[in-house]
Amino acid sequence: MAHRVLQRALCNPNSLHQFSRTSSHLYRSQPFHSGNNEGKWNSYQWNKSALAATGAGVAAAALYLYKSLNDSSSFNNKTVFAKDLPVYTSDEVSKHATKQDGIWVSYKDSVYDITKFVGSHPGGSKIMLAAGGPIDPFWNMYAVHQNVEVLSILDEYKIGSLSPEDISKRGAINLDDPFANEPSRLNAFRVNAKKPFNAEPPPKLITDSFITPNELFYVRNHLPVPQIDPETFKLEIVVGDKTVELSLDELKKHKPYTITTTIQCAGNRREEMSKEKTVKGLSWGLCAIGTARWTGARLKDVLLAAGLDPSNPDVKHIHLTGVDADMTKSSYGASIPKLKALSDDGDVILAYKMNGVDIPRDHGYPVRAIVPGCVGARNVKWLHQIVASDVESFSFWQRSDYKGFSPDTTFETADYTKAHSIQELPVVSAIADPMEADEIDADDETITVKGYAWSGGGRDIIRVEVSTDGGKTWQEADMQKNPEKDDSSRSWAWTLWEKEVPVTEGADMMIMCRAIDSSFNTQPENPSAIWNLRGFMMNAWHRVNVKLVAAAEEEAATSR
Repeated sequence: MAHRVLQRALCNPNSLHQFSRTSSHLYRSQPFHSGNNEGKWNSYQWNKSALAATGAGVAAAALYLYKSLNDSSSFNNKTVFAKDLPVYTSDEVSKHATKQDGIWVSYKDSVYDITKFVGSHPGGSKIMLAAGGPIDPFWNMYAVHQNVEVLSILDEYKIGSLSPEDISKRGAINLDDPFANEPSRLNAFRVNAKKPFNAEPPPKLITDSFITPNELFYVRNHLPVPQIDPETFKLEIVVGDKTVELSLDELKKHKPYTITTTIQCAGNRREEMSKEKTVKGLSWGLCAIGTARWTGARLKDVLLAAGLDPSNPDVKHIHLTGVDADMTKSSYGASIPKLKALSDDGDVILAYKMNGVDIPRDHGYPVRAIVPGCVGARNVKWLHQIVASDVESFSFWQRSDYKGFSPDTTFETADYTKAHSIQELPVVSAIADPMEADEIDADDETITVKGYAWSGGGRDIIRVEVSTDGGKTWQEADMQKNPEKDDSSRSWAWTLWEKEVPVTEGADMMIMCRAIDSSFNTQPENPSAIWNLRGFMMNAWHRVNVKLVAAAEEEAATSR
C-alpha cells in the first residue's frame, strides 16, 4: 500500500511540490558555489524547482514519505541493535548488486540492505550505480541526503558493519605487483582497463554537476599510481645550466590562482569511431571528460623565478615529467609550447588543490600540471620535473603517441616523426541523458535531453543544437555556463545543456546533437571524415537511439 501511495505521489508534481513546502529543509536546490563541506564543491542541480533538479532531492523526499507511510507497519517496529549485527567485507557487499541477490550499499562504517526501497526510488536507475559499493561519494554529490531525518531512515535498513580492515583500507599488499597499492575507486565506474587503471563515470551522472566531484572524475593512468611523501617531495625546475628545487610549501608561497577547466582524454568517444572501423586504444565512452576547479601557482611565475628569459629564442618547449614510472624507470612525460606556458592568458598552473581539497592520488597528488584547453595527456600528473628546452619532450607519450593522422594512414605507413602532437582539442558535444537503448514512454509528449559541449583553446560554446529527424531540422538547446568567477582568462570550462524535444512517432527515436564554438567551428557529421588509426579526437555529431515503449507494454515487461 505504501509503495502505491508513494508512486502516485511521485507521479504527481503538485503533490511533490506540496510536500516540498512542508519539508523544504530536506532538499533545497543548490546553485554553483563553494560550500563549507570540507572544501568540496556542491553539485549543480537544474534550477527548475526544488524537486525536479536531479532526482536526488526527490529521493530524499521519497525516503521520508516512505517512512511516514510505513510508521504503523511492523517493518519499522523491528529494531536491531548494532551488537547483534554481523560484520561484512567490501567484497561481500559487492556480491549484492542486483534485485535477485539483494541490493546492499555501505555508508561510512555500516552496511545496508536497500532492496525494499529501490523499486520506489524516484531517481530511477541512478540508485543502482551505488549497488554493491559505497554511497558516500554520491551523497557528497547530492548533499541533500545528509540530514538527520534521512540518516535516521537509512539506519532502519542497516544489516551490519563494514570490516575494520576495509574501513582503514588496510590489507595485504603484494610487493611484486606494482599496482598493489592503488587508490580505492567507485564501483559505479565503467572500467576500461584495470592495470593501469582507466575508467569513466556513468553518463547520467556527468551532467548533474557543473563541477565534477573528485570521486566521479574520469581516471586515465598510463602507469602505476605512485605514493609520494609530501614532506620530502621536491619539484625540480631546469633552466639552462641552472636547477632549482622547490618543496611543496615553497611552491605554495607563489601567488595562488584558481582555474576552472575541462580536461578531456584524447580517446573520449573512441568506441563510436571503432564502429566505423576498428582503431587501436582503450574503448572509451563519452565520459572521459570532467571539469574541476584547480588551484596552484602559475607555471610562468615559477619559470621566471627560476631564471628563465622569456626572450631566449632557444627555448621553444617546456617539458613536464611525472613521478609515475615503469619497471625500467621510464617516467610519463609530455611537453607544451613555450607560448602556451608563458602566456598571460594561457592560465597554465602547477595545481595542488582540486575542487578545494588536496588533489586525490588518482589525479596527481601532490602536484599536477594543469594546461587549460589542451588534451588531457599534457596535464601531467604527479609532476616532479620541469625543463625549458629547444625541442619537444623525448617521452614516448610525446614523440610516439597522442598524434593525429589522416584517415588513409595505417600502422604500416604512420610516421610519428612527421606527425603533429595533439595540443588543443576540437569542439565536441555529447548526449548524456537519455542513453543508447533507453526506453521512453511513447505516451509522453516530450523528452528532456541533457549533455555537455566543449572546445579546446579557450573557445567558448556559443550554440548547441538538437535534432530528432536525422538532421533535417535543428533546435537550439538551453545552455548552462560556468557561474563561478575565478582567475580564468578564457572559457576553459565546458557548457552543460538541455533541451525538451517532442517524442516522435514509431518504435524508435534517434536524437542527435552538435555544438558550435566562438570561432564558429562545428562538428563533422560522421566519424568517417575524421577516422584515424588511434581513434583520437572523435567529435562527430553524437547520436543516441532510444526505444519508444507504450505504457501498457512497459507495465507488462515490469511485471514479468
